[in-house]
Amino acid sequence: MTPLEELRHSTAHILAAAVLRLYPNTRLDIGPPTSNGFYYDFDSEHRFSTEDFATIEREMQNIISENQPFIRKEVTREEAHTLFRDLDQPFKLSRLDDILESDSISIYTNGEFNDLCAGSHIESTGKVAAFKLTSVSGSYHRGDHTQPMLQRIYGTAFPSQQELDDHMERMEQAALRDHRKIGQELKLFSLDSKVGSGLPLLLPKGAVIRQQLEKLINDKLFEYGYETLYSPHIGNIDLFKTSGHYPYYAESMYEPITIDEREFLLKPMNCPMHIQAYNAEPRSYRDLPQRYAEFGTVYRMEQSGELSGLTRVRGFTQDDGHVFCTRAQLKQEFTSCLQLVQEVMAVFGLKTECRISLRDPNNTSKYVGADELWQPAERCIREVVDELDLTHSVGLGEAAFYGPKLDFMALDSLGRSWQLGTIQVDFSLPERFKLEYVGNDNKPHRPVMIHRAVFGSIERFMGLLIEHYAGDFPTWLAPEQLRIIPISDAQIPDADALLTRCKALRIRASIDTQKDKMGAKIRRARLDKVPLMAIIGKREAAASQVAVRSRKEGDEGTVDIDAFLKRIDQEAQSNR
Repeated sequence: MTPLEELRHSTAHILAAAVLRLYPNTRLDIGPPTSNGFYYDFDSEHRFSTEDFATIEREMQNIISENQPFIRKEVTREEAHTLFRDLDQPFKLSRLDDILESDSISIYTNGEFNDLCAGSHIESTGKVAAFKLTSVSGSYHRGDHTQPMLQRIYGTAFPSQQELDDHMERMEQAALRDHRKIGQELKLFSLDSKVGSGLPLLLPKGAVIRQQLEKLINDKLFEYGYETLYSPHIGNIDLFKTSGHYPYYAESMYEPITIDEREFLLKPMNCPMHIQAYNAEPRSYRDLPQRYAEFGTVYRMEQSGELSGLTRVRGFTQDDGHVFCTRAQLKQEFTSCLQLVQEVMAVFGLKTECRISLRDPNNTSKYVGADELWQPAERCIREVVDELDLTHSVGLGEAAFYGPKLDFMALDSLGRSWQLGTIQVDFSLPERFKLEYVGNDNKPHRPVMIHRAVFGSIERFMGLLIEHYAGDFPTWLAPEQLRIIPISDAQIPDADALLTRCKALRIRASIDTQKDKMGAKIRRARLDKVPLMAIIGKREAAASQVAVRSRKEGDEGTVDIDAFLKRIDQEAQSNR
């Protein structure tokens, strides 16, 4: 663990100790650090709410003031079982069963509190300088809906009060930018239980944003030499058995559907379909690289407690791409995929960080393919990253089950990290599907496969953009680019004429004809986050002009309609 993770993990233990002091019959599950803090899961007759936080925080502060050392003790399995049985902690006994016979079992103690924990921890509770509890939610034990529902208390901790204060200020800004809140206010999407949990419905304004994103990607794909595919939403289960998704990915897949005594699956991935497209005809080395792209909708069985707006859903669309190439072409094609990601992220002003995600050599049962298929794939990724001098981290055990990958995290305007696109090198699936091409030696050879997505999930990327821009989308992306405001009914014909010209230029515009004062109409356009307003009064109509107000600059004065339309048309086409 990093020092910050140790601090937060230790604070999670302090939280659990405080809860046990206040509510002695509480049963404990786990309390790990997270990217923004920590949490602990509790089973308690008391229903926790944010109103309890002040009381719990006071008791946590008492434990910190006692400066209790964190003491590690190695114990036998029998000793650990006896301890947690006597403490009536069944979830700890369940977690104890997860520890392999070959692994050591450690108990961490601070004061009267004992926890099953591998560590590590800070020296003592007194080293916690600043902490705060932030929220509470429900969470199934082990994330399994068939298991008991627990209560999860979230918190965060920092080495100094100033760092905590800065973090809380960022969180306040994040709450104001919450895409679920803004999405409802701007009528971008709907989360309707009648449609189904985790199945967002994009409303017309949200659909405009998606269409613009797809247009951006399609333009780039044309430049990069991709061909478009459309694949079905379900497929024969045998296809996914061959790919390895069933059973390696089975826990994230929906149950099979029986049709005419054959089993089908809602597709969790598009890649087996694209493989069959490659297999649809014989291939020569002259045909490679073959690049396929699709906005393909996939379905994942996410736990209900983990669903969140557009960012964690059960049905979503990937801007998916697959490249089939020779080994000699692999590095160049991988680099090309990387450049594509970087170019698209730059359009939105998003900085990216990357992570090389590798398989865990100590748990190879999670992956398909022999070492000789993984080694050249990992070598390709490392060489490209090193040659381009990309700052990166390494995630051991984060690889896809069929190959290593380079994952991209985008940093938004608040500095938060969002995991988005990925580029994966795959020698395994071509082997499993026995893919071939005829080489210049007239013999069959196995191609290499690259899986790549720029946005990843379009829905998740939309959620990021809503929060990144706080709903104030640039003109090219805004669902409504122009609000035309006639001062009186007498100017409505002039407003209609301007709207007709906007439609001819494919500018997304509307007219506010409500019987309100001018100030109310301007305020309404600002709340709707429309980039530009064109106000038409008697004087403007007579001179073929409009009074312009922009979201950024406010009142910009009066301009000729022709010049204004040229300006907005340029902004609408600018992709920035």
